Order: sequence, then structure tokens, then C-alpha cells
Amino acid sequence: MGVIEKKLANMGLTLPPTYPYSSPNRTGCVQVGNILFLSGHGSGRHDMALAVKRHGKVGTEVTEEEAYQTARAVALSMLASIKAHLGDLDRVKRVVRLLGMVNSATGFERQFAVIDGASDLFYELWGPEYGRHARAAVGIAELGRHGILEIMGEFELHPGSRRKPKAKPRRRGTRRSR
Repeated sequence: MGVIEKKLANMGLTLPPTYPYSSPNRTGCVQVGNILFLSGHGSGRHDMALAVKRHGKVGTEVTEEEAYQTARAVALSMLASIKAHLGDLDRVKRVVRLLGMVNSATGFERQFAVIDGASDLFYELWGPEYGRHARAAVGIAELGRHGILEIMGEFELHPGSRRKPKAKPRRRGTRRSR
């Protein structure tokens, strides 16, 4: 267990299963050089860590505090995708940028406070030097599956960090033609 996972454990947090994508045309993350681009991870499709609310509009059906906790759970889902891709969260050098989209009721203007759920978790894990990041938090009229929010992000990796190699299938005995 690496440093980041130990920090999560000390906080009483564990990584959930990786975010399921319904189509083979997309994946949880794509690595280009030493930058890892994470797809949108949202709350509308599957059960979330921390037993948080998954559906609703913030400002009417969901409180700001409930949405903050959902953002924290989505951040854990993002970390699960990173670990599945890299094999080790310690390969992440820093959080670069997040884009948070909040399913907002008319008049709700505190999207920044909701997405702080994710930002605060990353800040706690990587500290002020590497956890502080650029960010946008926007309100939108609807999200797929009536989800509360969706977050995408970019993470800088330590030099030499590459995708975890896939296990090679074991070959059973080979047959020779005669």
C-alpha cells in the first residue's frame, strides 16, 4: 500500500470499484505523456462510496452539504480509475485541473462549494504544493440519469509512470504439427 492509499485509510476511506462505462468507445482515463486525463465521473449511474445521494437537483432535492459529500465520493471514484490505470496512486505527482458540473436548481449559485468536496479531498491527499489545482465549477440544467454532479480532471504523473501492464494470458501446452 502506497503513501496516498495509507492517507485514505487513515481518513477511514477506501476506493470503490472502478466507474463502469456502458460503451467500449470510452474509458475512465487516457494518458498522454505525463498527463492523465480523466473522463467525467458522475453520481447518476451506480452506487457510490460513502452512501451518498446520487440523484437530484442541488438547491431543491439535494442540499449543498449532501452534494459536497457526493463530490467527495466522486473523487474517490476518480482515484479508483487512476489506480486501475496506473496500478499505484503514488505515481500521481499533482492534481492539475478539475471541471465540476453541478445539476443545479434555478437560483442555486454555490457550485464552487459543492465541487470543494472533491478539491478538498485531493488537497488533503497531496497537500498544498501538489493538491492545489486549477478548477472550474459550473451549474447546468440537467445531467444524465438525473445525477447530482459530474467531475473530470487532469493529473500530472511522475516521470516514467506508465499504464499498468496487462497480465499476459498463460499459455497452455503448445501443440506441434506433424
